[in-house]
Amino acid sequence: MYFESHAHYDDKRFREDREKLLELLPSCGIDHVVNIGCDLKSSQESIRLAEKYDYIYASVGVHPHEVSEMTSQTIEELRRLAAHEKVVAIGEIGLDYYYDFSPRELQQFWFRQQLRLAESVNKPVIIHSRDASQETFDIIKSSPVRRGVIHCYSGAWQMAKDYVDMGFFIGVGGVVTFSNAKKLVEVVDKIPIEKILIETDSPYLAPNPNRGKRNDSRNLQFVVEKIAEIKKLSPEDVAKITFDNAKSIFF
Repeated sequence: MYFESHAHYDDKRFREDREKLLELLPSCGIDHVVNIGCDLKSSQESIRLAEKYDYIYASVGVHPHEVSEMTSQTIEELRRLAAHEKVVAIGEIGLDYYYDFSPRELQQFWFRQQLRLAESVNKPVIIHSRDASQETFDIIKSSPVRRGVIHCYSGAWQMAKDYVDMGFFIGVGGVVTFSNAKKLVEVVDKIPIEKILIETDSPYLAPNPNRGKRNDSRNLQFVVEKIAEIKKLSPEDVAKITFDNAKSIFF
């Protein structure tokens, strides 16, 4: 029984077998999936998937890569989409200074605007942060938003603790199984299991032993097994606790 907190099944890499795969997942123990919006189009596609499959839910938002085209009209369209009964979060939103596909000032501006949107519609946020740990933290801390998940967390454990203390969950995916994931292993070891969500970021970041292949939610078992090893818990306990964690934030 797994709660997939972050996937992109609208991605073109699922074009050939999307329907077959999505019909299969519940029989593999995937009880819920949040499909993540990255711009208006993918947000709309996420809602369409959520309407078609009972176990899929959607988030709506604009990823930092895509904010150059944002306007106040975009915020109003996101607000309209967020009213859908199966939209459970605003995201993924945040900062990405690794690629810098959008100017940093614009990323910061629209990040703040989308945080305000989340507060106004009373939805949790799904945060993307790459090579911008401190700036992301500072912007969130200066906002009133205190409900959400830091997706694909890559920072130090002390900042993870600060996020947890603010009320956020930490998203842990396939990276935790990589041999060079010492920082993330420390994070998982030191923060409470009650503050961890599991995710795949499908089709990206497949865990060992499938690293380099297209990812999908069936690989959550490897994430759960690694967390269980680190936390000295059974995989069944990790699956149940993270399932309840996700329900508490999204439902």
